[in-house]
Amino acid sequence: QLELVESGGGLVQAGGSLRLSCVASGLAFSSYAMGWILQAPGKEREFVASISWNGAITDYADSMKGRFTASRDNAKNTVYLQMNSLKPEDTAVYYCAAQRITVYSRTNLKNVKRYNYWGQGTQVTVSS
Repeated sequence: QLELVESGGGLVQAGGSLRLSCVASGLAFSSYAMGWILQAPGKEREFVASISWNGAITDYADSMKGRFTASRDNAKNTVYLQMNSLKPEDTAVYYCAAQRITVYSRTNLKNVKRYNYWGQGTQVTVSS
């Protein structure tokens, strides 16, 4: 069992930055690839970013490339999402999620239905 707790959300003006954190507790955090997923009001959950178990591979949704950066510190059981140049359309609840994998698969990590564990989410609101 893996428990995930996000923090770092809040209200920010357009063009600003936020850093989300997700702390994991439980077994073998370093065995999991991690993802960040958002859900805007009235919409389905959408892939934002993923990071491999050792942090060597990251992937991003096209609209986040160049603005968001995922990283992780396995010694602290923590994954981060640095969000820069925020836009009002980034407003959503952001979740971190864990996917147990043996081989890194961009296809699987972009599929939000394949994640095994989820945090409770943290609200990010970007004002114009």
